[in-house]
Amino acid sequence: MTSTRAFLLASGLARLIERERAGTLVRQGYFPEQPQRSTHVQLTGEVGHLVLASHSAKGFAEDAAEISPRQAEVLLALCAGRVEYLSITIEIGSQVASILRFVTPAQLDLINMAFRDDKAARKFQPPAWFGPEVSADPSYRLRSIALAGQPTVPEVEVTNAALISLLDTLDHRDQAAEPRPTGRIQAAPSPEAPFDAEAEQELDGLKFEDSVIRELARALQPQGR
Repeated sequence: MTSTRAFLLASGLARLIERERAGTLVRQGYFPEQPQRSTHVQLTGEVGHLVLASHSAKGFAEDAAEISPRQAEVLLALCAGRVEYLSITIEIGSQVASILRFVTPAQLDLINMAFRDDKAARKFQPPAWFGPEVSADPSYRLRSIALAGQPTVPEVEVTNAALISLLDTLDHRDQAAEPRPTGRIQAAPSPEAPFDAEAEQELDGLKFEDSVIRELARALQPQGR
């Protein structure tokens, strides 16, 4: 049985991820829960689904039927509660994380990690850029957010270690076999010198870090509301 872990994410880091990765707008509407089953409608981009979730002694199961975008829009209008968020996928080693940037009912940034079983979920060590874990708190589940509203969200601090860890993830350095280079940065070769592909790649990486650090600094500045 699959297992999911959820973590908070600092809004500044979430904005940085959104700038570097494409996302998909997801809209979900939830009908009032019934004993042993629940129903919701989902519109991901232009693809709609009606999802029936059942709870039994054998565990949790979901059945999804594809519907047209127009049908999904009609059902969304009839739902008791809705959420709307930008879903961004990002690779962390051999795992894939889903970044959820909520628009409705309120601003919230979450990280969802799905695992093949509980053992794999327990073995996962979250990187430094993850915020506090909220897996055990039902108020952070999508259905609860849609029907009961956003929970009280603590402020997530952005540390230097968290920023460096995220930069490494975005640049896939967490998957590299060799350690990160140290020492002074060498000048780029002159037109007459032989082309050095490795030096050029390292220079591009340094320019990438410089640009995203500047972007993060802007993202963390207080926003006028």
